[in-house]
Amino acid sequence: MLSFIGRSLVQKLITLFFVSIVSFMIIHLAPGEPSQVDPLNPKFTPEMVERFRQAFHLDEPLYTQYLYFYRDLFAGKTISWKDNQPALKKIWERFMNSLPLFIVGTILTWTISFPVGIRSAIARGRLYDRSATFLSYLLISIPGFFFAYILIIFVVEQFQVPVIGMETFGAGGTSWLQMMMDRTWHLLLPSLLGATGGIAILSRYVRSQMLEVEGQDYVRTAKHALRNALLPFVTMFGMILPGLIGGSVIIESIFSWPGMGRMAYEAILARDYPVILTINFVSAVLVLAGTFISDMLYMVVDPRIRL
Repeated sequence: MLSFIGRSLVQKLITLFFVSIVSFMIIHLAPGEPSQVDPLNPKFTPEMVERFRQAFHLDEPLYTQYLYFYRDLFAGKTISWKDNQPALKKIWERFMNSLPLFIVGTILTWTISFPVGIRSAIARGRLYDRSATFLSYLLISIPGFFFAYILIIFVVEQFQVPVIGMETFGAGGTSWLQMMMDRTWHLLLPSLLGATGGIAILSRYVRSQMLEVEGQDYVRTAKHALRNALLPFVTMFGMILPGLIGGSVIIESIFSWPGMGRMAYEAILARDYPVILTINFVSAVLVLAGTFISDMLYMVVDPRIRL
């Protein structure tokens, strides 16, 4: 088992190294130079651009820029070109804002999808199965931004409460209980919206896996069917961590939630290369951490992996 863990860690570290090189090259192959932060701004004179290039080592060869960037990143010295704030500090603050959305949305997705999918497999072809199938395809077909606006209009008109942002404007002077309830209310709607698509897709996948496995000769009980059907979901579970960044851009933008996805989108628009590269590196770490978790879970679900 220890040898398996060791091999997995070494493979992940080697992969992370090559991903860092590829992401760095892709950013610099994009149209425009990194020194052109705002080429239309008349305040950026050629002299200022040259000082900018020297300060951030943009006049050095590409491999030297790579070494300088990751040296500063691991030392915590990488700063945003947009506001001169430490990149890791900005990402950490946005990460903590996105984390509640991610946790609540993931819990809703996985706790609802499995019962719905298993029940649909048991009641195959019946009214429950057909209804669940219809609702799943309906949720998959509706664009997320459209569904979000419908939910916002419905909640605001029916309950007369604000749902935009992380908290109600002016609620800072209330008691801690009221602040917690206000934050929970603002968290509920975007988390629910983020979970709807996952519930629709994952419940269908659970149903198909249960139907496929329960027909095998070695399966005798529902317990054995569920255990053998879990293997594909172990892989899927490891891939949910990158959803902290890429899976929340639309939701965070619509609900004005200052999270990771929204920051990544704003950094791309502002050509904030240090933040973009740092987010790419963090995304790669999350993906590899997710696959490592999957490897560990595989050893629990299928003991043959340890051999």
